[in-house]
Amino acid sequence: MEYRAKVKQLFDRHEVLLSTENAPLKYSNGIYQRYRHPVLTADHTPLIWRYDFNKQDNPLLLERIGMNGTFNSGAIKWDGKYLLLVRVEGDDRKSFFAIAESPTGIDHFRFRNYPVLLPDVADDPETNVYDMRLTRHEDGWIYGLFCAERKDPDAAPGDLSAATASCGIVRTRDLIQWDRLPDLISQSQQRNVVLHPEFVNGKYALYTRPQDGFINAGSGSGIGWALIDDITRAEVKEEKIINHRQYHTIKEVKNGEGPHPIKTDKGWLHLAHGVRACAAGLRYVLYLYMTDLKDPSKLIAEPAGHFMAPKRNERVGDVSNVLFSNGWIADDDGTVYIYYASSDTRMHVATSTIEKLVDYCLHTPADGGRSRSSVEAICKLVDKNLKQKTIV
Repeated sequence: MEYRAKVKQLFDRHEVLLSTENAPLKYSNGIYQRYRHPVLTADHTPLIWRYDFNKQDNPLLLERIGMNGTFNSGAIKWDGKYLLLVRVEGDDRKSFFAIAESPTGIDHFRFRNYPVLLPDVADDPETNVYDMRLTRHEDGWIYGLFCAERKDPDAAPGDLSAATASCGIVRTRDLIQWDRLPDLISQSQQRNVVLHPEFVNGKYALYTRPQDGFINAGSGSGIGWALIDDITRAEVKEEKIINHRQYHTIKEVKNGEGPHPIKTDKGWLHLAHGVRACAAGLRYVLYLYMTDLKDPSKLIAEPAGHFMAPKRNERVGDVSNVLFSNGWIADDDGTVYIYYASSDTRMHVATSTIEKLVDYCLHTPADGGRSRSSVEAICKLVDKNLKQKTIV
């Protein structure tokens, strides 16, 4: 096939993928709606990132830079479009950020021509960056908080896997130009840090996840809360746990805040991830909880168990049996677009409403801590239902 025809074939196939319409799956539990197709995969990345289309330099039309996954995306509504700040991982294992935008929020996502070139921290540039949360703050800036990974300077000789995690901070007013601020100063490693969208007592508020090591939470007890005097020199001086890890639950190994919480008239609505160990390794699921409207550090509701867990093809990928979310968008009409990644490989969307999510949080039984408590909750519901005349 002639060179131009091969190029055209590549772009035609890519356009079919980008133009594919998404459709809701037939089954729904009433709380949220999953969709048939992922919204972003490695194949969605621009061809001009991957191929050299100069015939002289690439006469065989080989892919030059491979893309491995698109996942763990921050999210924001911007100029009427749904934007994902995507973690893209290349075949070289380096992650970077890129913006994809959609007119619908459920399909037709297209990446901008260029990925985001983050400014460096001058004195200590990181090796890898990932999992940015986007927060439009009441101070007028849009902040991006992400994990900045560096080789552990105290690693034993020959240990090339030991790393450190800190919270990198950038801000922007237009999602084009990014200002880099100093990394968060903390006594512990921090991989999941989220900025609350409002001032609290005149200070910036952070949801943290203190942990002893890069992978293991160690003595870290769960999702933390810290007030920051100056975001341009952010430092965690005091930290309290507001959502704890618990034995024999979905979050016994680790838990962490997802995107920043959504403000509702019943309280702050939070999406988080929980991790437990099983025979297949670590299992990541999503769960919801709510905190007080006036005091966002005060827990007021938390349903038992997971809100979403990996199903069917979502269970397969680079890191299998994982769901992770660090981005959601609440529209003015109450619709909530929940963007979640499966198995560190691809991005999906699920839709719900503020009304449904709040109802789920406030009226789903909490975890009683024992098998007997779970059975008692079921029996209570059975008793209630058997008294109803509306059951067919």
